[in-house]
Amino acid sequence: MSEENQIELDDLKEAQAEVEDEKQVLDDSANDDTVAPTRYEITSFGADFDVAGLVKRMGKGDIFIPSFQRGYVWKLPEASKFIESVLLGLPVPGVFLAREQDTNKLLVIDGQQRLKTLQFFCMGVFNPKDTETNQRVFKLTKVSKRFEGLTYQTLPEPDRIQLDDYILHATVVKQESPSADDTSIYHVFERLNTGGQKLKPQEIREAVYHGELMKLVDRLNLNTNWRSIYGKPSPRLKDSELVLRFLAFYFNSEKYQRPLSEFLNQFALNHRNPPQEFMEQCEAKFNETIDVIFSAIGESAFKPERTLNTAVCDSVMVAIARRLDSGPILDLEALKKAYEQLLQDEMYRFGINRATADKENVAVRLRTATEMFSSLK
Repeated sequence: MSEENQIELDDLKEAQAEVEDEKQVLDDSANDDTVAPTRYEITSFGADFDVAGLVKRMGKGDIFIPSFQRGYVWKLPEASKFIESVLLGLPVPGVFLAREQDTNKLLVIDGQQRLKTLQFFCMGVFNPKDTETNQRVFKLTKVSKRFEGLTYQTLPEPDRIQLDDYILHATVVKQESPSADDTSIYHVFERLNTGGQKLKPQEIREAVYHGELMKLVDRLNLNTNWRSIYGKPSPRLKDSELVLRFLAFYFNSEKYQRPLSEFLNQFALNHRNPPQEFMEQCEAKFNETIDVIFSAIGESAFKPERTLNTAVCDSVMVAIARRLDSGPILDLEALKKAYEQLLQDEMYRFGINRATADKENVAVRLRTATEMFSSLK
């Protein structure tokens, strides 16, 4: 099988995995499209970067490019055409960057395909992976005869200088108000990102709020019992989002306001790089909770009708975590019976099946579940 055919096959497998992931998770809150109530004041300015400077700053991490499973999607011919445009001095679209408040680093909002292509070409390796095996030399292909087969290292000196000195225009945005957070960057990212596939909320979150909390969420997502319940890793990070959702509701449910996505954004921002004590508390609470649920209910947990229901997941996990605050649960059979009884409760069923992001429905299902498990021995 040719390399191009293998790439197409891999892309097809990824697309099929995404479809399967969507089938195995029921999340009514995904329909919660309420606009965030905050009015932002954002400043923006133009900045011109030469390619050599851009690549250097990307290598140092001063310009931060989000890392997603499907983050870089250009094929070699597409990337080669872009490099050829630069070598010919043709105009190319600019990029959008956001300046982070706490680090002053620049987060790439839109344009990562172009920026990574420039970086890869200067490195000499096309779309390098974590391992050094099967590295693919970045040779220009399907371009004019003048550049066909050339690498950055084999470019004639005038062409290499043309590439290094090429100016790429950037629009840099920064949130001025509210000054206490930078949640607007999430919304700018959501609206401006023009990748081939619309990013999911958790993918954006992991880019905008990258830090120790998101690293912890990714680690917790590997919990063996959680994986047995959820199934295969989500290609679009839905499983990671549910881990974050549990933590947000467990620690901050009394502050919940719609939309759910904004609630999770605020939690991720406020705890982006939290104290070690908080990190340890999050880790212990998630692992203890999911382990006892798996021991009592098994792989069918959170699946009242075969599909994992996210509203059942967040409410049962938070309720069990609250009960564990007062000591271990020893009677696992009683826990399983209480869970089955909960799924038959009329008020609870309404809160997990309709308008699940509505504030009242969130409160109802959390309260009902908490009451159901509170007396467990």
